[in-house]
Parts: sequence; C-alpha cells; structure tokens
Amino acid sequence: MKRQVSYQWRLRERMAAAGVFTTSELAPPLAERGINLSLSQVHRLVTGTPERLSLPVLAALCDIFDCTPADLIATRAENTAIRKVATGDAVVDLSAVRPKRARIRPEG
Repeated sequence: MKRQVSYQWRLRERMAAAGVFTTSELAPPLAERGINLSLSQVHRLVTGTPERLSLPVLAALCDIFDCTPADLIATRAENTAIRKVATGDAVVDLSAVRPKRARIRPEG
C-alpha cells in the first residue's frame, strides 16, 4: 500500500472566526509582527492554498489568531492502491497502435 497525504489551508475559516473578513485587514497585523507582504501577496495567502509557507509567516498568523499550526493546516493521509505497470518481456506492435500516415493525392 502507498500513503497519499494532502492538506487543507484553513486561514479563511480562522479569519472569519476572528471577525476579519477582508484580506486588507490582515496586512497591518502581519506588519506589526515584522511580516511585510504586499496586498496581492496577502490576498494569495488568504484565498489560495500555499505550496510553500515560511515559518515566520506561520508563526505570525498563529499569534494573530491565537491558534496553533494544526488549526491553520488540516492534514489527511490515506492508503491508496499501487498502480500496476506493465513490465517484462511483452512486445507491443506499434503499427497496431499508431494511426497510419495520410497520403495526399492530387485531384484528377
């Protein structure tokens, strides 16, 4: 069995619980904690799911919303079946798989 892991970014939920409903309201508290992000960066942080997140930003968000990283990031892991791949000495006749080349003949 193979394990597939995924996560859900829950910043928007924490913001709503704290009464913060716009991304522009989040920039000043971040700046107070030394995290200077542009409004577009804050917008992407709130509305998207970050693939990479610096620990200072995570720590600042936890301080702002008085929560732990586990409150901001919900993780999930589940077993998945391993995909079977054809291997061995099997020979594939590519002429049976590929389409035949078209021939253009002059009209006449």
